[in-house]
Amino acid sequence: MPTTSHSPPSARERLPWKDFLHHDLPASLVVFLIAVPLSLGIAAASGAPLIAGLVAAVVGGVVAGALGGSPLQVSGPAAGLTVVVAELVNQFGWAATAAITCAAGLLQILLGITRIGRLALSLSPAVVHGMLAGIGVTIAVQQLHVVLGGKAQSSLIANVTALPAQLIAHHGHSVAVGVLTVAIVLAWPRIPKVKAVPAPLVAVVAVTALAAVAMPDVTRVDLPDNPLQSLILPRMPAGTALEIGTAVLTIALVASVESLLSAVAVDKLHRGPRSNLDRELIGQGAANAVSGALGGMPVTGVIVRSSTNVTAGARTRASAIMHGLWIAAFVLAAGAMLELIPMAALAGVLLVTGLRLVQLAHIRTLRRHDELLVYVVTAVGVGVLGLAEGVLLGLVLALARVLYRLARATVTATEADGLWTVRICGALVFLGVASLVRTLRAIPVGAAVRVELTVDHLDHAAYEAIEDWRRGHVARGGSVEVHRGGVAEQLDDVPLKALLARLAAEGQRPAHLFITCADSRIVPTMITTSGPGDQFCVRNIGNLVPPKGSNSSSVDAAIEYAVDVLGVRSIVVCGHSSCGAAAAALAADVPEGSGLESWLRHLEPSIRRAVRLPDVLDPATGATLPPADKLSVANVIVQLENLRTFPSVRRAEEEGRLELIGLWFDIASATALSVVDHPPFLVGADEELLKIRTSGTASDREREHRVRDPSPNV
Repeated sequence: MPTTSHSPPSARERLPWKDFLHHDLPASLVVFLIAVPLSLGIAAASGAPLIAGLVAAVVGGVVAGALGGSPLQVSGPAAGLTVVVAELVNQFGWAATAAITCAAGLLQILLGITRIGRLALSLSPAVVHGMLAGIGVTIAVQQLHVVLGGKAQSSLIANVTALPAQLIAHHGHSVAVGVLTVAIVLAWPRIPKVKAVPAPLVAVVAVTALAAVAMPDVTRVDLPDNPLQSLILPRMPAGTALEIGTAVLTIALVASVESLLSAVAVDKLHRGPRSNLDRELIGQGAANAVSGALGGMPVTGVIVRSSTNVTAGARTRASAIMHGLWIAAFVLAAGAMLELIPMAALAGVLLVTGLRLVQLAHIRTLRRHDELLVYVVTAVGVGVLGLAEGVLLGLVLALARVLYRLARATVTATEADGLWTVRICGALVFLGVASLVRTLRAIPVGAAVRVELTVDHLDHAAYEAIEDWRRGHVARGGSVEVHRGGVAEQLDDVPLKALLARLAAEGQRPAHLFITCADSRIVPTMITTSGPGDQFCVRNIGNLVPPKGSNSSSVDAAIEYAVDVLGVRSIVVCGHSSCGAAAAALAADVPEGSGLESWLRHLEPSIRRAVRLPDVLDPATGATLPPADKLSVANVIVQLENLRTFPSVRRAEEEGRLELIGLWFDIASATALSVVDHPPFLVGADEELLKIRTSGTASDREREHRVRDPSPNV
């Protein structure tokens, strides 16, 4: 459970070196082992000197790790910049690309100092994920040629066109190396109890050993004998100011967006200090300035290495710094070992890495939010036209869709029992006035009308149109009531005192039983957009529903009263992120013999369920949930099952009178997600929330009463 600021110093504060040896040092070794093959592969795919990838890995670990604002993020060369770097190398050469990297780093520092760098996060997620998907497909198709023993072409179209000929061509040992690498990278994480060892490391070591014994003719990594003396230092690019400026801006913006998005995703993987995004941008800029000055590749925060760092147990930035130092020491002392690695093995690792930039979780999320078209257009544009052109195309489309939505309102008019209800939703501006007026004029003269305004924006032209129609309709013998949307505004329309007086007189008639945690950050009425009288609520530590017969009389009584007496139509079990109960149960640090220890024993079935579940991904970011959050999701599934141990619940559900709903609330993003008992376990909750919000609130019933029986004291 969370501790107060008055708690005694933790063991980590008292013994920092012991904590470093137990957590950060082992984590740094794990990240080092995965970073070396990835850095070499990214350099090879970018057309950069292989040593440049290792330089970027060292500088990213040491400089960005020491100066950045995301303590557990690991930085280095990233697959997301592969296409950009390859284009710059073809256009300017490597020495000039290093100078561009250095200038981009200085620009990032400026963006961080002026505190405008975080505006990069304002980009549409559909554009960002589409950009990464386009880059990923380009990398995958490019590296497929290398895996097949051929040579990659300069563009995605050229690579796709040449692929059939490459497939039927003669293949040597390189194909066996590449295919075996891909197979190991894909299969290794599925083997129980070995996930702690990175799959790319296992694949590269295994095929390197096999090639050394049976495949002497494969092309291998070629590093200079003296790495320090062979560095290619930056040189001023030859080109127009516009070309150079565009190149610098492209590197700076793409690296910034990828780093900041990665930092935000890493924050969701641990419970430590949150990222300072401005400081992170300054650290990334410093790393790029130094890397470019030393002839290294561009540096960004990388989610693959960062998530490995967190999973391996890192606690501080020391892990990222040490991983960079390990790479430097290894290259200087044992660089000859790297020259045993076949190039096809690195291509196989990069092929899988590229494909993983196309994440199905992102596609499903964007499809639910009607943003898939922007994603596809951006991805295709990046692959076919180039990075800058594809991103610009995606931004233009995203902006056009935003403007369309702002200018689009839904206007409906329905009649029931002599009362016409006009519902206006969306953003109502002058462009939608014509449709609005047509709908209003279709209402019969003299009718009683209720206008429900649930709008994000109402401009003067739209207001005048509604007001002119209202005056005319009233003048011809009709009546008009106008109500604005939003919970607070609804309560203004229905005086709270009158609403509570009627609830006191008539009794409560809630539609839902809402079971959630006692955590002070969870506000059920905010999640469900409800008010007084709308839901019957049960709160306890861990949102637990002990099975029937567990001697938990309070929870039993609430469930049976809600179902049998109140006749609720649904029961919602709502878990949440950063749950103190889940964290305490996993840490097993609850005082023995306490009431809390006794209560948290009810979490043990959920812990066992969480262990059996595969990784649960955040639908918004695609990042793996940390163990406590995964347990919180599994706990919702288990509590829904426990509800069915109550005869009244089981009977009502079988008769179709009751629905059980699982929700999980992400506190950081203020987003409610639906919990399902099968992969992906977390999905959008739009339909579930709509059921809860549209089933008739107490304030709605109060308005209906006022329309039927208008009395002066209400």
